[in-house]
Amino acid sequence: MSNWLEHSVQIEVAVPIELSWKLWSDLEQMPRWMKWIDSVKILEEDPDLSRWKLATGSLEFSWLSKITKIVPHQIIQWESVDGLPNRGAVRFYDRHGSSIVKLTISYAIPGILGQLMDNLFLGRAVESTIEADLERFREYALQAHADSSI
Repeated sequence: MSNWLEHSVQIEVAVPIELSWKLWSDLEQMPRWMKWIDSVKILEEDPDLSRWKLATGSLEFSWLSKITKIVPHQIIQWESVDGLPNRGAVRFYDRHGSSIVKLTISYAIPGILGQLMDNLFLGRAVESTIEADLERFREYALQAHADSSI
């Protein structure tokens, strides 16, 4: 039995929505700004499937994720189909020259881990990591925007 936890964090990024979308929709680039994501590999046989590896300290998890919904410049939604149970979405909001990126992640904590860890502590750690990831994304996007404006 598992308990599901969900976190939503958003950030405004001073780049056009097209750039925010382009960076996020290239899943294999996510480890550049997501601290705990060690790697993402799109499967050649099905581009809607990707193998993810999360690594932090001595913990390491992997899972196969399926894109369940894509609306260009609006949403990328996914759910795991094996491995670490998780689902979520990244949503994009156009602010005419800048964009809002909102990341929602839900994940299951296996019963045994749930008993060993305080969910409130784990939740705060995950949320602060996601906030830091979005800050790194903002810096990455701003640099990409500056590089493309030359």
